[in-house]
Amino acid sequence: MPTPVALTIAGSDSSGGAGIQADLKTFAACGVYGASVITALTAQNTRGVTGVFPVPAGFVTEQIDAVFGDLEVGAVKIGMVSQQDVIAAIAAGIARWTPKHVVLDPVMVATSGDRLLAPEAVEALRTVLIPLADIITPNLPEAAALLDEPIATGEAEIEAQGRRLLALGCRSVLIKGGHGNGAQSIDYLVTRDTTLALPASRVATPNTHGTGCTLSSAIAAALAKRDDLARAVQFGKAYVTAAIGAADRFAVGHGHGPVHHFHKYY
Repeated sequence: MPTPVALTIAGSDSSGGAGIQADLKTFAACGVYGASVITALTAQNTRGVTGVFPVPAGFVTEQIDAVFGDLEVGAVKIGMVSQQDVIAAIAAGIARWTPKHVVLDPVMVATSGDRLLAPEAVEALRTVLIPLADIITPNLPEAAALLDEPIATGEAEIEAQGRRLLALGCRSVLIKGGHGNGAQSIDYLVTRDTTLALPASRVATPNTHGTGCTLSSAIAAALAKRDDLARAVQFGKAYVTAAIGAADRFAVGHGHGPVHHFHKYY
């Protein structure tokens, strides 16, 4: 039986807590072989982003074709894509290679608050990438930004936004509740047939750098191992919750530190 393979298409985080680095750590921790296509280089640390250097779209295409031309990719996670031509290159690559599962994390703003997506690329994200996704994983501010609406504040509003995001063409939406309030962080999985609430105790820690990348990659890892979507999302939620819970074992940086991807091992 082939080794399960997941591919991340995302930006590089020089401090190692988010982006490509977090994705590959997550894949490894979840028992999946990880491959990568780098869409941008960032100069960042736990305090913020000081620079973004986009990778040319043609070279993004070369990376995609190199990986799919040799590896049996079971699932693709798409993260930071800051330029319209890169979005077009990724969409063309997905159409060309037709991976079975596509997880899209619409990364728009870093944990530090720094904007990562060029304003002109937002519409391309909505119209070009979202329709290709089996699942998109926006947090509450990202869901609102994608819809040009205020941030949802209750379950009914969150579900309604999830259904409007479904109308953009994706097969399911996971709206993450980490930016909400209360003792529980509740994520909502919205599909055409149902809405599933996924609660977890909210962890009081400043060390949340890379949580979105980690969750979407854990879902992709589970899909690469042939879990169905609901089980993959539940697995991803449990994994990232444990990684956040163990984050304070680290003393890394002076801002929002990373989660502990290998919490099971040390």
